[in-house]
Amino acid sequence: MNRNKFIVMILTLVSLQLLCSGNTLAQSDEIPKVELGIQFTSITKPDFNNGDTEPGLGGRFTFNLNRSIALEAVGNFFPHNCRFCGRGPVAGDNSGNITQGLFGVKAGKRFEKWGIFGKARPGIVSFSGGNSTYVDTGAGSSFPFELRRRRLTNFAADLGGVIEFYPSRRLVTRFEAGDTLIHYGPRQSNFFSFDPTTGTTFLVPFTTRSETRHNFQFAAGVGWRF
Repeated sequence: MNRNKFIVMILTLVSLQLLCSGNTLAQSDEIPKVELGIQFTSITKPDFNNGDTEPGLGGRFTFNLNRSIALEAVGNFFPHNCRFCGRGPVAGDNSGNITQGLFGVKAGKRFEKWGIFGKARPGIVSFSGGNSTYVDTGAGSSFPFELRRRRLTNFAADLGGVIEFYPSRRLVTRFEAGDTLIHYGPRQSNFFSFDPTTGTTFLVPFTTRSETRHNFQFAAGVGWRF
């Protein structure tokens, strides 16, 4: 992850430097305002969680304000059942699939055939089964509980760099590397415990503290400009 963060930092710094030193181009050299794109993406959890990577697919809408600055909206979906993202209380808890929605700005330097940019896109990351807890079913057995999973949605921010190539005026290919920060708020949960003296199982409540996790995210895609 240290290498990934270094790559993200270098791309971002280079993008900002090029933006500050770039010259204003003639109005007649404007680019198409609207871009629609599709992409492959992957998100890698922190090293302390074994560094597993989840693949996904997504779409992108870009509105170019000028040659240097654009507004972007991105949606990604990770169909595989992720085992790290929802931060459930149970060991091995399955937090379901991941959905991302991000909106922000892309800024940098565009040349004739390629461009390099920095990106900052706040938004949300949602996990279909990320909020897991045991509930008492009242069945009267020695283990009258069941694990229930609910959707967990968190605030997030995608920071990093973008490299684009322009095979033609209407076509763009691009590669992204970024740090997706996911903020997990505090929440009430519980786990079960067994009392061998009475032979009963009971729930023990606890509160998870809030925290922000860094996740390396990569994307590669193609887009059409209108």
